[in-house]
Amino acid sequence: MTAPAAGPPVAPSVRMRAAPLWSRTGRGVSIAVIDSGAHPGHPHLGLLAGGIALTPDGREHDDLTDRLGHGTAVTAAIQEKAPGARVRVVRVFHEELATSARTLAKAIDWAGERGCQLANLSLGTPRRSRIEMLQPAVEHAARAGTLVIAAYSHEGERWLPGSLPGALGVCLDWDLPRHRVRIGRRDGRRVLYASGYPRPIPGVPPTRNLNGISFAVANATGIVALALELFPEARGRADALAALEGLTAV
Repeated sequence: MTAPAAGPPVAPSVRMRAAPLWSRTGRGVSIAVIDSGAHPGHPHLGLLAGGIALTPDGREHDDLTDRLGHGTAVTAAIQEKAPGARVRVVRVFHEELATSARTLAKAIDWAGERGCQLANLSLGTPRRSRIEMLQPAVEHAARAGTLVIAAYSHEGERWLPGSLPGALGVCLDWDLPRHRVRIGRRDGRRVLYASGYPRPIPGVPPTRNLNGISFAVANATGIVALALELFPEARGRADALAALEGLTAV
């Protein structure tokens, strides 16, 4: 499992959806951010609700410190849109932006067992051999009321777990503003499109900052959290998409 680099824009002809409501903050929504951890005291981060670190060899510990920067940037993009959401950190990247499918499945299970409504995975793999391990984790999470949000595809290949049944897949659209998503279709399936740019850093051009499908996933997760605040009864992929559509009518 790896965190992807920036990819090319995807811009099919589908209708724009779901501008976030600025009076909403994602309050009452719980999110597990499965990534490289978070850097304490970073000015772009708000309060965090703890979490867990999981190593590829199966160990658990409580050092959530992000030493790679990816998880901090992903969390910042989510909290920028949904500062009232309860964010838990699940650190699966340690020395590099790579982990095992077994560790990722364990992280998804952890999110479901803790009652997180959303699990943000700004990472993935094109290796279909990992379906056997990841599909049960996505299904288990769904039964627990946890929706996995992850990349649907990257560089022309479908990615896991975002393309699995029960997950909400995200695709890139570089032309979208960072605070908007739209619902479209890929391979006959409904997916979200979102911008691949993270929260901006003053004085740093967007093209010099981290960017790509990782941040499209994070931007989408933040906006889904806003929808779930308005529609707290929503459960699962279909309900989340319906809630996003409902934002246009509120």
